[in-house]
Amino acid sequence: GCVLVGGLRALAAGGAPRRAGGVGGGGGGGAAAPPPPRRQAASQCGKQRDYLLSMTSQTLGGGVHVIDHPLVQHKLTLMRQRETSSSTFRRLASEISGLLAYEVTRHHPVTFIRINTPIKAMSAPVLDGKKLVVVSILRAGTAIADGITDAIPSARMGHIGLYRDRKTQMTVEYYFKAPRNMSDRTALVVDPMLATGHSAEAAITRVRGTNPKELVFICLIAAPEGVDYLHTYHPDVPIYCAAVDEGLDPSGYIVPGFGDAGDRIFGTK
Repeated sequence: GCVLVGGLRALAAGGAPRRAGGVGGGGGGGAAAPPPPRRQAASQCGKQRDYLLSMTSQTLGGGVHVIDHPLVQHKLTLMRQRETSSSTFRRLASEISGLLAYEVTRHHPVTFIRINTPIKAMSAPVLDGKKLVVVSILRAGTAIADGITDAIPSARMGHIGLYRDRKTQMTVEYYFKAPRNMSDRTALVVDPMLATGHSAEAAITRVRGTNPKELVFICLIAAPEGVDYLHTYHPDVPIYCAAVDEGLDPSGYIVPGFGDAGDRIFGTK
């Protein structure tokens, strides 16, 4: 086999996988293990490289940010597995969301305040401006919102309930609640998946009506069709996700995806 130690970014940039081992390829005096057959090792490394490149190189325009951190990708792989239980799936969704929150807020403005440490006084940074607002698309978005608010406990919460009318295929809103004074806040609209893009577009349109200072959409996985649809109506809204998958199947599920997020989070069918 092949041990990848350079990270996904190195692979995306064209770096070659490196095999773990000591300087000079051997240990302290013992006989080195025979290397795997060259063709087999090259084939395996090539498959891993192709997969990782497919996960990191699909930017689909400057407004899509695929977070390729190894911890995020590891946890996403565990989520994708069919045998993963609902409790584990729910926990992983929350953990990945917390990690995505770090990237989303990477350039959030800070201000400095005076504090006293046990040793001396100092100026230290804190988040500037009004608190962030996390707007969850019900019902599955609650798991994403939980992870983000664990990372940013001061964030305010909003909720929007949507369903698709089976006869008209139109998105219908049945609930909406958001904090006041949204014009001073950044709104993070969250849902586990961006599949067709219809729910995300409807939710962002509704939240935009409250005049937030900035809008961001966060999901775990996305389909190219959903990205295109959302950016057709909201080209200025950045999308943060852990992966952009191949596409949609005839039933509208993301392929390879991880199935129905709501059912897997809540143990329903």
